[in-house]
Amino acid sequence: MDYEIKQSGKFKYVEEGTGETLILLHGLFGALSNFKDLVDYFKNSYRVIIPLLPLYDLSLLETSVAGLSKHVTKFIEHQKLTNFHLLGNSLGGHIGLVYVLKNQDKVRSITLTGSSGLFENGMGETYPKRGDYNYVQKKTELTFYDPKVATKELVDEVFSIINNRLKALKIIALARSAIKHNLGDELTDIKIPVCLIWGKNDTITPPMVAEEFHKLLPTSELHWIDKCGHAPMMEVPGEFNVILSSFLGKHKA
Repeated sequence: MDYEIKQSGKFKYVEEGTGETLILLHGLFGALSNFKDLVDYFKNSYRVIIPLLPLYDLSLLETSVAGLSKHVTKFIEHQKLTNFHLLGNSLGGHIGLVYVLKNQDKVRSITLTGSSGLFENGMGETYPKRGDYNYVQKKTELTFYDPKVATKELVDEVFSIINNRLKALKIIALARSAIKHNLGDELTDIKIPVCLIWGKNDTITPPMVAEEFHKLLPTSELHWIDKCGHAPMMEVPGEFNVILSSFLGKHKA
C-alpha cells in the first residue's frame, strides 16, 4: 500500500481522506496492505486512520492485548480524536473491544471481523517453526478460504517475522495474551452499535465465535460472507465494503 506513513510524537500512522473518522486496527500479522481495498473505498467519504501498532517494540512485559490497547488509547488522546468509528480485524478487534469497554463515550460504532476475545485457534503457540518455509506457507494459507490469497509477498513477510527470534517471542506472547484475555463476562456492557462481519470458512475464529459475540453484544448485527476465511476485508473486499458502508451509514453523526 503506497500511502504515506506519518509520524506525530512517538506515533506512526496512515491517514487518508476527509469526513467522519474511521480508525482501523490491524491484527497479529496485519500488514497495512491488508486494508488496501478498504482504504481505497472509504477514503472518498471518511477520514480513515490506521495507527501502526507496536507489536515488536514494547517490552516483553507490555507485549499484550492490554499493552497494545494502552498504546491505542494514547494515540487517540494525542490526536484528539472523538466521535469516531472503530474497526478491528483479528487481534485488532480484541484491542478495539478493550478500548471501547473503557471509552464508550468517544466511539460511535465498532466493527469486528475475525476478532479474538472469546476463542481462537491461536497461530502463535506453534507458529514459529523457524527456517521451514513450506510450513509457514501452509499456516499462512489457512488464514484464507482461497489459499491463492496468501501471495509469495505475504508468506515472505510472515517468514521474515518468525525468523527474527525476538519478533517470534513477541508473536507468541501476544497470541497467549489474546487467549488469556477473555472478554466473555464484559461484552454485555457494550451499548454502542456493533457490526460483526465474518467469513463462513474462518478456521482461526470459527463461525461459532461470531455467533457467541452476537449473543453477548446486545446491540450487534451479524453478517456472513461465504467462501471467505479470517480476513474478509482482504479476501472478499467488494462484499465486505458494501456491508460496512451500509452499517456506517446508519450510524453517522
